[in-house]
Amino acid sequence: MVVLVGIDEAGFGPILGPLVVSSSTFSLPHNLLKADMWQILRNSVGNRRKRLAGRMLITDSKKAYSRAVGIKHLERTVLGTLKCLGKEPGMLVELIELLCPGCLERLSAYPWYRDAGNYCLSADAADRAIASTVLADDMTSNGIELLDMRSFCLDVGYYNKMVASVRNKANVLFSATSRLIKRAYDNFAGDDLQIIIDRQGGRIHYRKHLQMMFSDMELKILCESPADSSYELRDGDKSMRLHFVVGADERFLPVSLASMVSKYLRELLVYNINRYFAGFHSDLRPTAGYWKDGLRFIEDLKTNIPHLHVDMDQLVRCR
Repeated sequence: MVVLVGIDEAGFGPILGPLVVSSSTFSLPHNLLKADMWQILRNSVGNRRKRLAGRMLITDSKKAYSRAVGIKHLERTVLGTLKCLGKEPGMLVELIELLCPGCLERLSAYPWYRDAGNYCLSADAADRAIASTVLADDMTSNGIELLDMRSFCLDVGYYNKMVASVRNKANVLFSATSRLIKRAYDNFAGDDLQIIIDRQGGRIHYRKHLQMMFSDMELKILCESPADSSYELRDGDKSMRLHFVVGADERFLPVSLASMVSKYLRELLVYNINRYFAGFHSDLRPTAGYWKDGLRFIEDLKTNIPHLHVDMDQLVRCR
């Protein structure tokens, strides 16, 4: 059997809200490693919003989410796949405890997240149960098992501290990604461990960064090209292979699922930012946190709620 991990992020570009990096981990037969998992699991999942016919949507989060559609596909997929792991969070705080327990204490320091634990996750429970059961049965019949889903949430204050330390936001993202790689290695390196990561920016060469993060391991470059860069890291009889692939969030189902998990968690946290400030001024237009509109939102806060003290180190990213 092969353990296949997909890793992707949501929120690298915005000025407001967290950067979230997530992983999804599957076990599957060796002969399916290079197969199209959407085709293998075609009875239970699809990668397009149209003609799903009750199946679960697993695709790049940019295709699963839009302002018009909202988070309904993100929520149905994330909560449905978590149910395959026997996890059924009903509240945001329960979701965070499952995906990213290490960030809960930090989030409690933000006024806009203090009541976020009372936010109810609203996907239709009956529909979710059916979709989850169909997916679980489809995976079982093909020898596939979902093993793990995990996130690393970099709230703005924590993100700013990390950027100040390394002075490069790309290195901050790589550090967060490396934590999920390390988790996979610690839990699954006894198997044939393959990790696929969506290419981070235009970077082709990862040897230096991998050696910095995994200094005790022997590194072998398998290939480095504009399309993908692959490496083997080994420590004694334990090893893993890492593949940084352009467009991985559209080409590999585990990466697509990780993308949707990251986007779902980020959208829920950004929603709570908007909810908090709207409580002081009901006409305040919400923001998704991206640069132009994020700057507009900051100016609106100064104009409409001038008396409210806001710790900008908690609200606005330094870069």
